[in-house]
Amino acid sequence: MPVDRRSGPLGEPVVPPHPSRVDLHTHSRRSDGVLEPVELVAAAAAVGVRVLALSDHDTLAGVRELTAPGGSPLPLELLPAVEINSLATGLARLWEGELHILGLGVDLHDEAFEATLERQRGFRVTRFHRIVDRLRQMGYAVDDQVDEYLAASGAAVGASLGRPQIARCLVAAGHASSVDDAMRRLLGRGRPAYVPRQGLGPVEAISAIGAAGGLASLAHFADAQERRELVQELAAAGLGGLEVHYRHFAADTVAELGEVARELRLVQTGGSDYHGDGETYAEAHASLYVPDEDATNLFALLARRLTIRTGAALP
Repeated sequence: MPVDRRSGPLGEPVVPPHPSRVDLHTHSRRSDGVLEPVELVAAAAAVGVRVLALSDHDTLAGVRELTAPGGSPLPLELLPAVEINSLATGLARLWEGELHILGLGVDLHDEAFEATLERQRGFRVTRFHRIVDRLRQMGYAVDDQVDEYLAASGAAVGASLGRPQIARCLVAAGHASSVDDAMRRLLGRGRPAYVPRQGLGPVEAISAIGAAGGLASLAHFADAQERRELVQELAAAGLGGLEVHYRHFAADTVAELGEVARELRLVQTGGSDYHGDGETYAEAHASLYVPDEDATNLFALLARRLTIRTGAALP
């Protein structure tokens, strides 16, 4: 069974030389985080983050809220982003049979990309309710808690549903002691209430992100060195980045992934993958280190791609 190496470093942890000014992977209540988008931005800015990517699953709703005309100026630079849990059918030894693809710097106004995300969210809605139905049949009813959630954050335009929200409902109903407990016993792959995901494959996700002007980065894939051929195949399909400076990676894993990124000419990205269960953003940030050059290199590539995409003269 695959091991989720995101749960903590398997080795010496990274010791941040200074508080990280960059975080290119976060989640809000518009998908499976616990903070409102504006709360997340405020919390990140308060600990010194200057470049933040809000990368909710299959939705740009939070980014749109934060950048809506007439809104208050943001205290940091916000990068539109999204995370797509792509289905890696036929590939063995992958966590839950998925590859998570970050779309960094995607165009908020790309209608084709938004239509793709809307289809993804539709699959999520179907899966969400099938899991809730299965839990009820098993004696773990969370209907009241789900109704309460859907009447609040889940009702926001463009909100994306997922298992972490169900896990929190299980905790609220007294059926689980924590989100991790709910996932381990009931909701994780192979557990009694698990329902398979539907949606894009990794190459489709990479293609959609690229068509929307973004950079596709492979998220929290600790096995990149061992499975270099797979990463190379994705790079040939348009993958442009690799999440090297991931908060939960040990120092030796970061070094290994940095080597893979350099050899395959992938932009190095990094982030906290902050959701908020059991910790504040400040607590998560304390163990985060993303070098400033990750953001510098990312913005440089995005600017070059925009120039090519719009047909403007290259410098």
